[in-house]
Amino acid sequence: MTNLLLDYKNKLNRPLILDGAIGSLLISEGIEEDKYLWSSLANLTQPGIVRKIHTDYAKAGADIITTNTFRTNPAAVKLSGYDIDLNKFVKKSVELAVELKKDFDILVAGSNAPAEDCYQKERTLSFNALEYNHKKHIELLWESGCDFILNETQSHLDEIELICKFCSENQLPYVLSLYFLPNLSLLSGEPVKEAVDLISDFSPAAISFNCVPPEGFEKMINSIQPENQWGFYLNCGLSSPEEGTISCVISPDEYLKDIKKWLPLDPVFVGACCGSNPEHIKKIKEFLDETVDS
Repeated sequence: MTNLLLDYKNKLNRPLILDGAIGSLLISEGIEEDKYLWSSLANLTQPGIVRKIHTDYAKAGADIITTNTFRTNPAAVKLSGYDIDLNKFVKKSVELAVELKKDFDILVAGSNAPAEDCYQKERTLSFNALEYNHKKHIELLWESGCDFILNETQSHLDEIELICKFCSENQLPYVLSLYFLPNLSLLSGEPVKEAVDLISDFSPAAISFNCVPPEGFEKMINSIQPENQWGFYLNCGLSSPEEGTISCVISPDEYLKDIKKWLPLDPVFVGACCGSNPEHIKKIKEFLDETVDS
């Protein structure tokens, strides 16, 4: 199977640019997050605003637009109690990103998050429920028109292995993106290096790291030199649980300064995570354009 990310990167002669956060931007538009579905409910209630955010990222220079499906998975929909047709929910959510292809040369990444809360150490789902959740969600994302599956903020080794096996066995192009703790371990306790080695055995399009601060990523990358195709999109925000908001604490200029030191390691893609906005992506695009032109 060809690596569409690497092919696209080689065509542009630079790392691909992944978009940034969407949930925090929706909150700034006055849209309240659902306890279980988070910002994904806006795909049904406020599709125009979701579409505009996707478009703003494409205009800023993103080569990859991520679907707002971090919480359209079966486990979250079941917990929400809403009478939602899962198939239609995912299809509608993906369409809001895919329709940009009419005007922009982009790839669409189907966001598949952990089955339960992404910072939750102890799971409550059985393995069978976990397996159904990921297989069903990944299938729906792919059937709805995603170019690859972005399994993001993953931090439980058995869940990671399940996802990798399913995508690999079904020849689905995918990225596995890891979240890790300051001690360079997963939420399930294993070292990040163990997860990287496991993922490598299942031929991903890339191994990624996301939702960690730049200083945490620097510690990790100094410890584990990437040997596979890889990418990263780091946390630019600070959450306020009391207010239900995420504020940007790393400006576009500061973020670019941080990530410049890792660009010589030749990532396949680079983007930004929580607290970011289209200005972060625009700043990355301007810098990479200057680098290619020179």
